[in-house]
Amino acid sequence: MGDLSRLSVKTPPPAPTPEPVRDPLGATLRLIGWGWVLARHDALIPREVNPLLPAWTRPFARLVQMTASRKHRAGRPGQRVGQAFEHLGPVAIKLGQVLATRADIFGIQFAQDLGRLKDKLPPFPLDEARAEIERSLGRPVESLFHDLGAPVAAASLAQAHPAWLADGRKVAVKVLRPGVERRVARGLDSMRLGAKLVNRFVEPARRLEPQAFVEIIARALSLELDMRLEAAAASELAEVMAKDGYMSAPAIVWDGVGKRVLTLEWAAGLPMTDPALEALPGLDKDALADKVVRAFLIQALDHGVFHADLHEGNLFADAPAQLTAIDFGIVGRLGPAERRYLAEILWGFISRDYDRISRVHFEAGYVPPHHSVDTFAQALRAVGEPVIGRQASQVSMGRLLGQLFEITALFDMHMRPELVLLQKTMVSVEGVARRLNPDHDLWEAAKPVVERWIKRELGPQTQIRQTVEEALATLKALSHLAQNPPQSQAFVIEKAGTRPWVVAAVTVAVCASVAALVLTLWPMIVA
Repeated sequence: MGDLSRLSVKTPPPAPTPEPVRDPLGATLRLIGWGWVLARHDALIPREVNPLLPAWTRPFARLVQMTASRKHRAGRPGQRVGQAFEHLGPVAIKLGQVLATRADIFGIQFAQDLGRLKDKLPPFPLDEARAEIERSLGRPVESLFHDLGAPVAAASLAQAHPAWLADGRKVAVKVLRPGVERRVARGLDSMRLGAKLVNRFVEPARRLEPQAFVEIIARALSLELDMRLEAAAASELAEVMAKDGYMSAPAIVWDGVGKRVLTLEWAAGLPMTDPALEALPGLDKDALADKVVRAFLIQALDHGVFHADLHEGNLFADAPAQLTAIDFGIVGRLGPAERRYLAEILWGFISRDYDRISRVHFEAGYVPPHHSVDTFAQALRAVGEPVIGRQASQVSMGRLLGQLFEITALFDMHMRPELVLLQKTMVSVEGVARRLNPDHDLWEAAKPVVERWIKRELGPQTQIRQTVEEALATLKALSHLAQNPPQSQAFVIEKAGTRPWVVAAVTVAVCASVAALVLTLWPMIVA
């Protein structure tokens, strides 16, 4: 399918420099507070996990569970965790959004309970939203919007309002929560402290680069807090999505874009979190599951830019299989080396070529060179064979992930910060696809996209084209050299003159040294 020997891997970008903890005391107190909030919600060590714990840890677990309040003891584990994350703020909510996509690991009920974190948080008043819009746009609301309705969705960082323009178009107006920047900054400060402590005291976790991971998330959140950047990202991704048609994005209304406000056309269909979607006539869930996987892969592989927050709350669906993405606050980017690495890995699993996967890992520097390529391929086979070709309902993803973690530890693999958003999005996309169809085959859905990329980028025609391009570039360089031969250059070296007083001083010093030596040795000479 492709020539692996042509794999060209550039030096990966350096890991982000960890930012210092700006307020160590405050961050420490907040970390303690987070633990206390989780414990009060019976979410730090939920009582449901007691039978799974080692016997010697159960007394401590019961002690922690005794701190849970009577009010928060009720409900399912997912409900309690969701309530705790809601209380902890935007940074914790982002973690909850990732967990909510993993119904195959935590169970459907747990994922559904956490699903309210996506777009069902308590909204802030309409009057405050109007004030934020006018402050950001520098104009009255009525000058742009014919009507501004009550919020229809409230997420961790912003909430959305329906509105109508003068020309009759329905739009969505996204407004940042008042004071959210301050809350995010404090949350990230605590995360930085937590990552620093984990890196120092938990040796097995060091290879996961917890501090680099926090900085990646911090960078993404800082971009998400500027609606002008989100508008630019939405415009760019809309152009990318239109080229293949698996997914679309609403058009931007640039007159309604400011630092804290984003206006875009109303998305067609229903949110994937809406229970009414199940009863939508003519809806093809299998096609939607395939589309969400292929849309992500095309964005990442073909264009090197992808929507990095593809959970159900950010996806709208319409019959028969129309898919629209919203919320472009987090965008991932991949260089040529990372795109080729992703394609080679996926194709290796699809074709069950574990030797190929192993060699790609070594070529890219993901596995230290002192390990064996063949042994790593053997370990990958142990992971892949029980999964490839089987229905999702027959695969224990928890067990699979545990196995992968053991293998990465065995072969000294470190987390690559430049792939954090890619890994996060792949988890979300797979979770969305399997929520639509529990038996969805991720590998079969990915096959046509990856196969096309491999044929185009590593196939014989591409290799011939690259060879011809290299030959033409060489001939061009030789022709330029022949037309403009290097000119011989003459160099004149002038010796700097030495000042007379320097010569005299050196002469006197040498003579004095000789005289002192003679006087010192004189008794020996005359003896």
